[in-house]
Amino acid sequence: MNILEKYCKQTFDLYSSAMGIKKWSLFLVFTFFSFGVFSQDDKVVKNSTKPSVTVLNIDTKGLGLDPNQMGNMVRIELEKQDTFEVMDRYDVSYVVEKNKLNITNCYGKICLLEVGSTINSDKMFTGSAELIGETIIMTFRLIDVKTGKIEKARVDEYLNLPKELQAMVKISVSRMFNKEVEEPLVTYLTKKNNFESSTSNPNKTSVNLSGPRSGFAYFTGDAGARLQSPRSEGGYNSYPLMFQFGYQFEVQYLNEGNYQALFEFLPTVTGFNQNVFIPSVTVMNGFRNNKRGWEIAFGPTFGIVNKANGYYDAEQTWHLESDWNDKSNANPFKIEKRLDSRGSYELQAGFIVAVGKTFKSGKLNIPVNIYVVPNKDGIRMGASFGFNAKRR
Repeated sequence: MNILEKYCKQTFDLYSSAMGIKKWSLFLVFTFFSFGVFSQDDKVVKNSTKPSVTVLNIDTKGLGLDPNQMGNMVRIELEKQDTFEVMDRYDVSYVVEKNKLNITNCYGKICLLEVGSTINSDKMFTGSAELIGETIIMTFRLIDVKTGKIEKARVDEYLNLPKELQAMVKISVSRMFNKEVEEPLVTYLTKKNNFESSTSNPNKTSVNLSGPRSGFAYFTGDAGARLQSPRSEGGYNSYPLMFQFGYQFEVQYLNEGNYQALFEFLPTVTGFNQNVFIPSVTVMNGFRNNKRGWEIAFGPTFGIVNKANGYYDAEQTWHLESDWNDKSNANPFKIEKRLDSRGSYELQAGFIVAVGKTFKSGKLNIPVNIYVVPNKDGIRMGASFGFNAKRR
């Protein structure tokens, strides 16, 4: 007999003798009271009006976690839902041990209903998490103890990312009860070869499009005309459409959500297919959408070109400054510097704006870009494409 029972018996004897109450009537009152108190030892007491739910263990295979650990993960996410009163695992453990219930392999409905009835739980939550090949399969069920029916069931497939098990549990439990989930996180955990973000690639697996670039450049305005002029007039005797080749180096300095911020360095050579050598270096700041692959970039571009001092005569014909040979009269025409194959090499700066999209095929990335470089001598525009493979 425990202390509380002894206290009740002593109180019963005292009141019955002092007040002259018949022992059998007072006995009924104390029996009813004692039943209400002591019967709680075999059940878990509810503390709210919400339906109660109990999580015992969640079966696991090939994931490096035991069923108890996985059960704790599920219990945490259920508590976050604020839909049920999640039974305290220590209270459940106490009642299970007192009633000598074996829950080691209790995953089926029959066993769960028996335990649920014993511990006075409204619902039982069970399931499994299993690695099959390269896919993690999570299966969850919610069972109503009173009716014995499965109220809800959910099966989800995830990529083999064992470090993200808690996130997988969060998604499956939230979807099971029609709660919102983070779509970028779902994409990362379920889609192969998706465009990455910091969530999916915090360190080493983010998309990097460094690699070779090939394409063409087209020159308009005075620059295009000079390229087509004969070399005797300072032109290049070529077409204004030229092939170019280069290599892009890029470094990410921001990788959050659906976007990356990039620093891009691109050395190129233009015109060698027409015996013209126009080297250039471009430095750009870019922004890329990880989900769709769209990108915009802009920054300075520097090239080495032939320029010379000269003038246009009355017929608008271009001459080098040295062509004026009238020593008795000063040159009346305006001296200016322009593109001329007879001149010396000089550094020319400009500003480039580029847009592009990256297409994906498995681990292969194929970036395609178009760009424009405005200049007072004419607009240079072009397109390029490249390729590289995503490195893990």
